[in-house]
Amino acid sequence: MEVYERKSQELLLIPKYQTYMEYMLEVILLKLPRTEKYSIGTEYKTVMYDTFKDIMYIEKIMRKDRLYFLNRVDAGLNVQRALLRIMQKYKWIDNKRFDYVMNKLIKEIGLVLGGLIKYYAKNS
Repeated sequence: MEVYERKSQELLLIPKYQTYMEYMLEVILLKLPRTEKYSIGTEYKTVMYDTFKDIMYIEKIMRKDRLYFLNRVDAGLNVQRALLRIMQKYKWIDNKRFDYVMNKLIKEIGLVLGGLIKYYAKNS
């Protein structure tokens, strides 16, 4: 049963992250001021896409290497959080959208990710 739950958590990470990426692109990044869209917006998209690639690798690689990629995903998520805080500080995004992304979308991804990291750290 434990293997099934872990596998479903791994698979749950993909649609949650896709939903997050769609929201970020449609609602946040495309509405940044023009000067910021091509600097912090481009950087954010790069980190976001690299993180998604790492998520896609997780179920494809050998079990012993999964913790490495989970930690890469965690680091990528932390960079995205920092960039979001900068966007909020300079009022490039409003507080309502910032709160939704941080306290709903990223939090859900972080909970799944944390469970997977904990599992693989214990069972590696």
